[in-house]
Amino acid sequence: MSEVIVAGHICLDVIPAFYNQNKTMEELFVPGKLINMDKVKCSTGGPVSNTGIAMSILGADVSLMGKIGDDMFGSATLKELEKSGHNKGMIVAEGENTSYTIVIVPPGYDRIFLHHTGANDTFCADDIDYEMVKEAKLFHFGYPPLMKKMYENDGEELIKIFKRAKELGVTTSLDMSLPDASSESGKVNWEKILKRLLPYVDIYIPSVEETMFMISREDFNALNEKADGGDLLLNLDINKLQELGDKLMSMGAKVAVIKCGVRGYYIRTNNLAGMGKVKPADMENWKNRELFEESFHVENIAAATGSGDSSIAGFLTAFINGKSIEETIRIACAVGGQNVQTYDALSGIKTWNETLAMIPNWKKNKVEISGDYWKYDAEKAVWVGMQNK
Repeated sequence: MSEVIVAGHICLDVIPAFYNQNKTMEELFVPGKLINMDKVKCSTGGPVSNTGIAMSILGADVSLMGKIGDDMFGSATLKELEKSGHNKGMIVAEGENTSYTIVIVPPGYDRIFLHHTGANDTFCADDIDYEMVKEAKLFHFGYPPLMKKMYENDGEELIKIFKRAKELGVTTSLDMSLPDASSESGKVNWEKILKRLLPYVDIYIPSVEETMFMISREDFNALNEKADGGDLLLNLDINKLQELGDKLMSMGAKVAVIKCGVRGYYIRTNNLAGMGKVKPADMENWKNRELFEESFHVENIAAATGSGDSSIAGFLTAFINGKSIEETIRIACAVGGQNVQTYDALSGIKTWNETLAMIPNWKKNKVEISGDYWKYDAEKAVWVGMQNK
């Protein structure tokens, strides 16, 4: 039995590579125009693959749980998973379609995703192998907004999964995805779901966009409008993070982590009572903390496909390896930085020892934070918030 179970959304990523072209989006995408492309990269995508296999590369003992269809994309997904020895945990649903994502990464622009949820929509609480979960130490679930049964009926199936996992004594972790506001998932009352769900979640680790969309929609809309089609995170006010941290703590999360892409990583914790099998090696170091870690600088970014999932792999692997809270968020940023140096989600990920060796001399993307809420700790090279003990 494995020490880590990663379950939830899985798909096949199809990533056509652009030749380096200094053209605007309007010049590239003209109706009726043929665009000459470089090679296409096909790989498994979604948190089951991206987070699970990345944790395996980092040395964790991981089993995957996901659902695919009995079609051509399903066969390709199994073949890709077989390369890493992780093809055993897939449910192959007869007559269903495998989820896929066409990832479009024009030079100089953020990613565009053309996504079909496929068999992920029928994944339900009964598709979890709870005997395997019982023997594990950590259970991570990802992307419920892209899984219809997970958000239907006010998230009843999702809550059932996490409640059962907590009853089995494992440490639980949850990642989100950003819903399309016009979709069925985008019209769900996610704040209502999270209020019922987070008491069963030990580590809640979404992105800032996802968090704002779900529990601070006005801030999300303002950030989106200010970005005007560009990268939302370039205009992110770091001082908004403490408000999100307060809200997530009040909802019941024990560890609230907010991924901020190129800006870095925010973390807020409470007294950590009721954690599952995996607990911090030094509880005092982790209790009642609030920190912000700057991201690592990458000179040539290929793509950010799966970068958030990869950083979660770094975080969770560091956590189960007993690292301090400062080391854990730093390792998370490092693995995210490895990811963006390649077009796919996994080929840039290094081993645990290689990752640790990269960190000391790796330049950071420095941030400036206005006001007096945050203070920079030069000794530990991390920003410290007022809620820090």
